[in-house]
Amino acid sequence: MNALTLVFASLCIFAIAYRFYGLFLASKVLGLKTDRHTPAVKMADGVDYVATNKFVLFGHHFAAIAAAGPLLGPVLAAQFGYLPGTLWIIVGCVLAGAVHDMVVLFASVRHKGHSLAKIAETEIGKAVGAVASFAVLFILILTLAGLAIAVVNAMHDSAWGTFTVFATIPIALVMGLYLHVWRDGDVKGASLIGVVLLFLAVLAGPHVVANPTLKSVFTLSKHQISIFIPIYGFVASALPVWLLLCPRDYLSTYLKIGTITMLAGGIIFVHPDLLMEPVTKFTAGGGPIIPGAVFPFVFITIACGAISGFHAIIGTGTTPKMISNESDILFVGYGAMLVEGFVAIMALIAACVLVPADYFAINSAPAVFAKLGMSPVNLPELARAVEENIQGRPGGAVSLAVGMAFIFSSVPFMKHLMAYWYHFAIMFEAVFILTAVDTGTRVGRFFLQEMIGKVVPKFHEKRWWPGIIITSALFTLCWGYLVYTGDITTIWPLFGMSNQLLASSGLVIGTTMIIRMNKAKYAWMTAVPGIALAVATMIAGYLNITTNYLPKGNYLLVTLSIVIMILMVIVFVGAFRRWAELLRLKTTVADPYGEAVLEVVPE
Repeated sequence: MNALTLVFASLCIFAIAYRFYGLFLASKVLGLKTDRHTPAVKMADGVDYVATNKFVLFGHHFAAIAAAGPLLGPVLAAQFGYLPGTLWIIVGCVLAGAVHDMVVLFASVRHKGHSLAKIAETEIGKAVGAVASFAVLFILILTLAGLAIAVVNAMHDSAWGTFTVFATIPIALVMGLYLHVWRDGDVKGASLIGVVLLFLAVLAGPHVVANPTLKSVFTLSKHQISIFIPIYGFVASALPVWLLLCPRDYLSTYLKIGTITMLAGGIIFVHPDLLMEPVTKFTAGGGPIIPGAVFPFVFITIACGAISGFHAIIGTGTTPKMISNESDILFVGYGAMLVEGFVAIMALIAACVLVPADYFAINSAPAVFAKLGMSPVNLPELARAVEENIQGRPGGAVSLAVGMAFIFSSVPFMKHLMAYWYHFAIMFEAVFILTAVDTGTRVGRFFLQEMIGKVVPKFHEKRWWPGIIITSALFTLCWGYLVYTGDITTIWPLFGMSNQLLASSGLVIGTTMIIRMNKAKYAWMTAVPGIALAVATMIAGYLNITTNYLPKGNYLLVTLSIVIMILMVIVFVGAFRRWAELLRLKTTVADPYGEAVLEVVPE
């Protein structure tokens, strides 16, 4: 199959889905109101609740949700062939992921920008809300630690990549000051400044590497990067959202979307063939990268490329506090997820244009690859071209960078630039992931403020600086310690399972709100994907325990898996009982805005 066909097919499906399915959700199911004030307007404080231009907010939201998942997940899932991953990305993104992101964002906007746990407490019950709080906080810590380690592995001992990533921080500060101090609201001017400075930073990278002094400054070890990233997360969490976090995420979005657009353009120009088989022999299990069969492991491997619970954390964290009009929820929530789905398709293509033997040689440990009976074809030549040792580098990042560099360098006037494109791709992946780390840290701070505030009410005050500093430091220390020790790399399978369980719980909680709003006839649109994903993920969790963790004696991982599964079951059971209660109601009441609902709950 030619990669060009896959690019155009996915673009057409996503465009049709946005125009019809997304618009139907916005108008009929959720009933978005342009005249209903959002929390960013009603509760504006200039720190967290800030009404933001929808294009800037789209950039922030997309940058925050698009982390390692849409890049690395599809690359790893290529073990099963390109067909299973393609089908799940497209179908999952349209019917589950984008629906999830939009509904969860809507729920938070209607609940003063509160977290998913707080929404569960209001819509379902206090007990379920308390359970959801611990589950979400636990999953968020695992997520940020895992994402940060991916950044550490991409940036350490790479002066060019480290310099470029570091440069985005002062550039973002300049953009933030320009937008809110020097030229209030001048989005075009800020965008121009950001893009020009980012372009210059990327161009300066090779010169940094060429200068021995600068190279030594920006060539940092794993431990040094492991310290820097949590410090950055702490600062981004504590500072006003408009000063660093939002403009930096908006800036990095130019790099993300620009690179993916260039990759799509390269595919159109080169139109390479997908060398990976549509379905490989590993769909039944026994693969060198993913230990299980295509069902159910493809669902927890691709993760963010189709649907992700991490998106629920962002969609009930920073983004709902910046929505200026409810009508923007369609563009930001549904639209950003479709773009992420397209990113996942591009990543899958980049992996599948490699010769299968080369793909498995990169993503498998040498001892494992030796048992496959395969011989690398172009790998030695590729290694020389990118000037790196790329064999036996599992995890997806290296094979993705090699695939991207291969496509870019196939353009006639770029044939001798493969090493440049490879290192650019590594830097691109690091920036892609780091923007989720800063936003996730801020959301974690919100969670801790809510939880501690139940005991010490002062922590509920969003502008009380001691509370901000304390909660930011506590949360950063939790995931920062895991990053520094590196132990988090052993629980990626647990993260994949818990992430998808959180996504299914987001859909189930959203279903509860839809039923309460007297829209039960549309509840299937969230209930069906939510329940189906929960079942598939529970099966994956059980298989992880019985065929992966127990045989290896990983009893800690067994315990953590069981705890997460039990917490999520409690949430599901509570939601189902709430559905039954609401469906028994035969009369409606008017809420404070005059809408007919089955029951009125506090915002």
